[in-house]
Amino acid sequence: MGNIDKRKRLEEEVFTYRVTKNNMVFIDYHGKQVTTLKGEEAEKIIKRIEQAATDNEVQLILAKVTGNFKRGNEKDSSKK
Repeated sequence: MGNIDKRKRLEEEVFTYRVTKNNMVFIDYHGKQVTTLKGEEAEKIIKRIEQAATDNEVQLILAKVTGNFKRGNEKDSSKK
């Protein structure tokens, strides 16, 4: 993984995923759903996850799929 995960955040396994019967993929970040994939895109990701050698590679794949959704300016809904 080299320089990709300098802060070692993916070692904490922050991403999880679920695959449904009809090959939809739900990707969660710290237990909250952030992305849903279906169709051809979901099948590609499932294949890449199955070919991953380590858990860190799976985390990297999931991080790349979700994109840059965390920017640091999200509001915490529990502070209302």
